[in-house]
Amino acid sequence: MKEFFTRVQMEGAAAIIRNRSRYQPSVGIVLGSGLSELADEVKYPDIIPTAQIPHWPGSSVAGHTGRLILGRLEDQVVLVMQGRSHFYEGYSMSQITLPIRVMSILGIQTLIVTNAAGALNPDYNVGDLMLIKDHLNLPGLAGQNPLRGPNDDSSGPRFPDMTHAYDRGLRQIAQNAAASAGFTMQEGVYSYVAGPSYETPAELRYLRMIGGDAVGMSTVPSVVVARHAGLRVLGISSITNVTTPNPSPDDQTTHTEVLEAGKLVVPKLKKVIRGVLSAIS
Repeated sequence: MKEFFTRVQMEGAAAIIRNRSRYQPSVGIVLGSGLSELADEVKYPDIIPTAQIPHWPGSSVAGHTGRLILGRLEDQVVLVMQGRSHFYEGYSMSQITLPIRVMSILGIQTLIVTNAAGALNPDYNVGDLMLIKDHLNLPGLAGQNPLRGPNDDSSGPRFPDMTHAYDRGLRQIAQNAAASAGFTMQEGVYSYVAGPSYETPAELRYLRMIGGDAVGMSTVPSVVVARHAGLRVLGISSITNVTTPNPSPDDQTTHTEVLEAGKLVVPKLKKVIRGVLSAIS
């Protein structure tokens, strides 16, 4: 397992993308489980299978295609990451965040990250979108922080501030886009857990008690690295299931359920992302 990457290795991966695409993207978009449909709407795309990029981590999880789509969306030049890798697949934190490092080297300044998440907040429903205003990085607090190891000062500071990890201005633009489309978005705290097992009822009660509104197994390492590199970040969770901290004997959560529910929120998610891109163009 590759623990750390050098700047030369990251530059090499970025060079492959430059050589395979005519575009210079300014916005990166990471699509989570069941949310890859937006990539099909990118105009005049250059498509790069991530398996062809050195050191790029693949994904073994259903709903994560493994392609980069570069092109135009709402007059923005975007790089859409169709599928992501996860810590629970056996990768190091440096491996799963390599794509964000490469995006920064390519000149991307704004990152939009999406995920499928389970609701901890009892006021949330399946099909809601939640703007992430803050996060709980449980693996990071326990030592699995993606910034662990040698720091490259050309990438970012040794001790980056995370007070405003999720850009307030971008969140307001996203709320305005949702309002224009006729719906409202929740806004809350995303709890990052390592997975791949779903949480026990006791763990769900704990996460809610410490301030979590939704829970998932991705996104936060990418956000930490993006902020380390100085990127603006917008995070959106699609609520694909409601967790059960006090379950009945028949209650259970499956990945199939998550993928199916993800399809229901795609139309709303596309409207928000398109609205944000249009507003910042």
